[in-house]
Amino acid sequence: MIGTFFVGKRLRKKQYLLQEGEVCRHLCFVADGLLRTYNVDEKGDEHMSVFGWEGWWISDFNSFLSLEPAVFNIDAIEDSSLLMISRADYEKLTLQVPIMDRYFRILFQNSLVTKERRLMSSITHTAAQKYIQLLGSNPEIIARIPQNMVASYLGIAPETLSRIKRNLASKR
Repeated sequence: MIGTFFVGKRLRKKQYLLQEGEVCRHLCFVADGLLRTYNVDEKGDEHMSVFGWEGWWISDFNSFLSLEPAVFNIDAIEDSSLLMISRADYEKLTLQVPIMDRYFRILFQNSLVTKERRLMSSITHTAAQKYIQLLGSNPEIIARIPQNMVASYLGIAPETLSRIKRNLASKR
């Protein structure tokens, strides 16, 4: 029954799921592959916000909930398969299947906690500490993400990330 609320979608590497300025119409579950959420500043620099891989949800949640234009771009780092649910079907699902309402509430709570921790880490940790923390929590995913995107996610220059990696390798 739950499956009837979702629609499948395949994305090719570098294909957009959402572009800044569009209204986000779906919450997306990543069944296979790897996506990124980011914005582009006035200089044209990309700033990674979230990576979504198998078993994760990805969306511009504010746009999805408020129906305001998205402030993020979402595209595929790898060929990906998604399960998408529209806002109308999301509302129906959470009303008809109460456990799904609880599931999404917990999902949003966990997302908020993760973002708060990331914010605190960006304020209080060094670049090396942030990289070590990311590597410790997601070593298999980091290997799939291009270094320039990892550096952007950490808020550091790619050269800084290279230096950190060299320093860590020399200490082993």
